[in-house]
Order: sequence, then C-alpha cells, then structure tokens
Amino acid sequence: MDLFEYQARDLFAKHGVPVLAGEVIDTPEAAREVAERLGGKAVVKAQVKTGGRGKAGGVKVASDPEDAVAKAGQILGMDIKGHTVHKVMLAELAPEIASEYYVSFLLDRANRTFLAIASVEGGMEIEEVAATNPAAVAKIPVDAIEGVTPAKAREIVEAAAFPADVADQVTEILQTLWKTFLSEDALLVEVNPLAKVADGRVIALDGKVSLDENADFRQPEHEALVDHAAANPLEAAAKAKGLNYVKLDGEVGIIGNGAGLVMSTLDVVAYAGEGHGNVKPANFLDIGGGASAEVMANGLEIILGDPDVKSVFVNVFGGITACDAVANGIVQALELLKSKGEEVTKPLVVRLDGNNAELGRQILTDADHPLVEQVDTMDGAAERAAELAAK
Repeated sequence: MDLFEYQARDLFAKHGVPVLAGEVIDTPEAAREVAERLGGKAVVKAQVKTGGRGKAGGVKVASDPEDAVAKAGQILGMDIKGHTVHKVMLAELAPEIASEYYVSFLLDRANRTFLAIASVEGGMEIEEVAATNPAAVAKIPVDAIEGVTPAKAREIVEAAAFPADVADQVTEILQTLWKTFLSEDALLVEVNPLAKVADGRVIALDGKVSLDENADFRQPEHEALVDHAAANPLEAAAKAKGLNYVKLDGEVGIIGNGAGLVMSTLDVVAYAGEGHGNVKPANFLDIGGGASAEVMANGLEIILGDPDVKSVFVNVFGGITACDAVANGIVQALELLKSKGEEVTKPLVVRLDGNNAELGRQILTDADHPLVEQVDTMDGAAERAAELAAK
C-alpha cells in the first residue's frame, strides 16, 4: 500500500525523523486557518500517489493565508498523470535550502535482503541520477538481523560521500528512518529531498512510504491509512471476502486455484483473445489451494458483478482443492445470485482436471445450467471464453 506524502510525513514524525509542520485539507477555505497556524506562509502540495507534482503545477508557495486559499483552489481538482487531486497538504515553509540529498531503504527482492540507497544529488528522481551520474548513487546492503547500527549508518554516509558538516545528522536520521521502515513493516521508505537548510539542520522535506499489506494482521492501525475513495469497489468487496483478486482491463473473467495457474491462464486467454478482437483477461482471481465451495461461490459472485466481464473462464487443477468442491461452488453461486434476483447472463467456460475431476464434471452436467460450458483442455477453454466474450 502506497501512502500519500502527508501520511508518510506523519509516520516520520511518529518515529522521530525531523520534518516540518504540516496539515492536510480537502477544501480551499480550510487553507486559511492552517496557513495562519503555520505562520502565514506555506507550501501547498498536491497529495497524489505519483511523482512529477512540481512540474505539473501541483506544488505552490503561498505568501499569506488568503494566497493559500487561492493556491489550494488552483491545485484541488487538478489531474496529475491521471490522478485527481482530492487533498492538499499545507507545509511549513522551510528556511533557505543549502543542499538536497536522497536516502531510502527498500526490500531488495533479487538479493533477498534489504538495501540502502543514498546520494548527495537529491531533489530529482533517483532513476534520473542513476542514469546520468551512477557514481553519485550509493547502494549498501543491509542485513535483516543486524539492521542499521551506528556503524552501518556511517558506512552509508561515507559511501554516498555526505559532507562532513552534515554527516552526524544524516547518520542519526538513517538510524531513525530504519526504525520507521522496520516498525511499520514497510517495503520502501524514501526521503527526497533530505535537505540541509540555512540554519544547518537536516530535514526531510518530502517522503514516500510503501507498506507491506501482508503484515496488516500485526499493523491494525494501518487500516486508517487506506485510501478508500480511490479503491476499486470490486477489489474492496473481494478483500472483504478474503479473496486474492486484482481488477484488470479486459473482458474475460478468470478464476483459478494457485497463483501460477492463474498467471498462466491470463497469458493463454490474452493469446487466444488476439484472434477475437483483442479480447483480454478482466481480472486475476486465485481461490487458493484449499478453497471451499463457499470461496468458489464468493469469487464467482465478484466476477459476475463486474460490468466489464463478458464471459468467465474457471480453470481448476484439482489437488487440495477437489474439482467436485469447485463444481458445487459454481452451482451454489448461480443459485445464490438467482435468489438475490440478480439475473446471470454471462457464459461460464469451465475446465476441470485432477482430483475428483470426473465427479466435478458430472455435478455440472447434472446441474445443466444453460450458461455453463465444459471444455477439456486449457487452450480450448481459453479459446472458447475469448470467443464468447467477443460475441
């Protein structure tokens, strides 16, 4: 889960990372009182989960409370790279900036460790720095057990060649930033810029944080950080049912058991769809290795509720999840929707193989639902689902 800047700032403040005062608002009029509390002048910053806000006009300096109202009115409602601005943060105006740096911690999946990235060339995207001057970007592995000790923090500072006059402050900030990363179960914490200001202080002027949603069970307070307004309603409904679902842009609904099988199914459907008007998968839905008939019914109900879906491909290889349970789930889902008065008009193509496949096929044959077709092979089922979606 990616956080807005104001949420990242609040987490930094919570753990002791030096930040400037700031408040978030969603109406221009609210900017007046906030600016007054911040001393009159303020930086008005669009809150969107994308970069390039400054270039797009989403960051403006307000000279007084009335100007803050005007600037907030200009930014609210803006479109920045496809993201509509619904909130702005008013931040305390920083003293004159002398230097801008970059620091971050992230999960290094390729090397199965954590990584610190630091540069004395902050203020722009780190990818741009790495492309134009790779020597200016230091990448230091961080051991998951050892963490960022004072010695490790100094190693990062020395590798990035931070000036001597800020080395001690940056060393301390790195340790505090690591504490934030660890305590919040983050996948990324980034400060850009980490700025040295005129009075000698080093302050985090902007922040980016991504949280690991797999750790939600031990981070209940993270629920308050979820942007429900931007959440896809189908994904929210699926999450409430405990389903592993991702909405895509196509027309063929996909249900499978096991992430690998579902990913393969997406590829097969996309390939088959090229011959039927470029039909594509409408979602990723993995019902898991031990899914019950109820889980199958819940998944089918979510997919059939997607107005973009024109056909559904249920692709199951029975293992822990037996094919008869899947077949019963399909029958139950269709009966459930009918009992709710929701007419099912979308065809279902079902391919069952593996554990209890014959019994599962027989259950579907006996149910004799006019919209359910059975196809023996994965390729054949994908072809049929794409054909039906195109029609």
